[in-house]
Amino acid sequence: MLNLVLFGPPGAGKGTQSQKLIAHYNLVHLSTGDLLRAQIAQGTVLGLQAKKLMDEGLLVPDEVVIGMIDSALKENVQSDGFIFDGFPRTVPQAESLDALLAQHNTNVSCMVALEVDEQELVKRLLERGKTSGRPDDQNEEKIRKRVQVYNTETAQVAGYYASQHKFHALNGIGAIEDIFQQICTVVDQHQPTSEGSQQATDEVKA
Repeated sequence: MLNLVLFGPPGAGKGTQSQKLIAHYNLVHLSTGDLLRAQIAQGTVLGLQAKKLMDEGLLVPDEVVIGMIDSALKENVQSDGFIFDGFPRTVPQAESLDALLAQHNTNVSCMVALEVDEQELVKRLLERGKTSGRPDDQNEEKIRKRVQVYNTETAQVAGYYASQHKFHALNGIGAIEDIFQQICTVVDQHQPTSEGSQQATDEVKA
């Protein structure tokens, strides 16, 4: 099973590349935001728990998000793999994800981060804001704050996956197809084998 973590600051092109990767490798897109909304809409136990916390202005705890990811994994057992969007954002979340995937006899194959300088991101998002209708795409101060938060969060998670030799940073500026081919080159180096998956499971259990 191929499991990818695709990272990049707002405006780096994650959405575009995610869709191409999903189609190319037959992956299931796991967005924590989408999972939360779906669970709340379905009125599940996890969804109700999350809604109560969100209504109180509190963050949804990691164990609730992990529970939702667990449910999604069980619902897509025939999948060739998953692409994780918006998770993990902290080292404890990455550790929890590793432990969960080990229970499903799989693991994170690699993490790819699209790197784009801040000035280019601001330019892209302000341009996107003309059509997206999102207020946070139309305010330069808010854009820079979002980029700062991303950089702070991702630095820790990147180090975590780098220690497992799974982190790869790629230039997110260029032709969409060229960037996609670069990502595929990295991903193909991490294509799992059944033996590799079992070894990763054993390492987490140890």
